[in-house]
Amino acid sequence: MPNPDHSNELKRINRMLGQLKGVKRMIEDGTYCPKILIQTKAISSALRSLETTMLERHINHCVKNAYTSGKGAKEKTDELINIFKTRIK
Repeated sequence: MPNPDHSNELKRINRMLGQLKGVKRMIEDGTYCPKILIQTKAISSALRSLETTMLERHINHCVKNAYTSGKGAKEKTDELINIFKTRIK
């Protein structure tokens, strides 16, 4: 089974990279700190949203296929547990 299409996620990453470059310019230009913090919060939110989308797609595609086919279900379960452990920290 092929991997899911992540082209929309690449677009989101490119937007975040643009936002990061904007924050860098703001810092270089000496922009007032609260304005910078508003932008860093937006980037953090966008990254969390990207992570959620990637996790949903992984569960709905890769994990589901592992359970449906009976191949690699234990590995996928262990993988999900590790993903959740790292996200909780």
